[in-house]
Amino acid sequence: MRGGIAIRAEGVSKLYRIGQQTGAYRTLRETLMEAAAAPFARLRRGPRAAEADTRFWALRDVSFEIAEGEIVGVIGRNGAGKSTLLKILSRITDPTRGRMTLQGRVASLLEVGTGFHGELTGRENIFLNGAILGMRRADIAKRFDAIVDFAEIERFIDTPVKHYSSGMYVRLAFAVAAHLEPDILVVDEVLAVGDARFQQKCLGKIDEVSRRDGRTVLLVSHNLAAVKSLATSGLVLDRGRLALQGGVDEAIAAYGSLQQDGGADEAEHDWGAGAHTRIRSVEMIGDDGPTRVYLPGTPLRLRIILDTDGTPGLSVDVFLANAQRARIALWSLSHFDAMSLPAEPGCYELTIEAAPIHLASGHYCIDVATAVTMVNWDHQVYEAIAFETPFSNVSGGSWDFRQSFGFGFVALPSTTPPKLARLGERRA
Repeated sequence: MRGGIAIRAEGVSKLYRIGQQTGAYRTLRETLMEAAAAPFARLRRGPRAAEADTRFWALRDVSFEIAEGEIVGVIGRNGAGKSTLLKILSRITDPTRGRMTLQGRVASLLEVGTGFHGELTGRENIFLNGAILGMRRADIAKRFDAIVDFAEIERFIDTPVKHYSSGMYVRLAFAVAAHLEPDILVVDEVLAVGDARFQQKCLGKIDEVSRRDGRTVLLVSHNLAAVKSLATSGLVLDRGRLALQGGVDEAIAAYGSLQQDGGADEAEHDWGAGAHTRIRSVEMIGDDGPTRVYLPGTPLRLRIILDTDGTPGLSVDVFLANAQRARIALWSLSHFDAMSLPAEPGCYELTIEAAPIHLASGHYCIDVATAVTMVNWDHQVYEAIAFETPFSNVSGGSWDFRQSFGFGFVALPSTTPPKLARLGERRA
């Protein structure tokens, strides 16, 4: 059947209501208590509370077709609708309008541990995932050794996965999704976890699954170099709409144009939230205030507004990425300054001044993340700021090259201690 249509989207739209409680699982007791308290909560909030449930269209009238055997890179800025599209493809949520037609079985890897039951062992989760895909136990057993070998977790295969590290989780999750031979494989930013060697192993497997086995792959990644090397075509989303469907080079160029024309309107953007933190705004500060121009050899100054629930030990990490979305430099509150966010809940302003970096002229961006551990981010904002370096100054200065998170980065230590100021209560 190779050469037919694997995925067809027809006018797909998805509506969310901002302000409605979603995400966390609640007990029956919590649900009943919340229902009982709801009338009093409305009185406390006042008559405008009902207006808080604002309509938000995550996707609007998206239509496309993807042929069998294609590797499609789905790219776009934060809030463009990429993850919502993949959730609809994965049958996690239904479109509000329109229709999504899929040919064959779909395996999804949308976040670390998706589809795993924490109390079950790695072995049991492999068979569970295969059963969910509709496979017979004998067919799963034939692929079992290959899955374990690829994931490199043989010693821990009979350990409950709740005891796995993030790296072990993602290795097993990817191995299961790739080896159980789905017709369509959906992968969303999971390669942001794990070491560089395993990431290359995953990229090679994605290429093999598509080119050798003729399976369809949808890959969301902010790493444009990986998208360019793997994908045969691209979808570009912008503010919930399909901006372009075409060749991968054309898609990357279109995405770059969107970045230059209107990227990262942080004052207007809702970047979502993590379990413990919410990054609200990020600004680059120049001599005269906020700026989108960085002069090589000058300190890198940033102002970050964020909320925290007071969980101890939370860090803030800042990544500098080039136009190809490769992260080239890192500043870290915990790694370089041995500090963490305050243990008191609230809204805080973090002001940092990092060491000068001698960049080549061109376009760059800043990613910001809050971190629970070294490999477990709580809230990530990609492309929080897009900026330009107008000229090159690569002759002076020295480079402090370090390895962290499985990658090599130029370290950007602070030139002055970071400043944390409490602005008020944590906002809802």
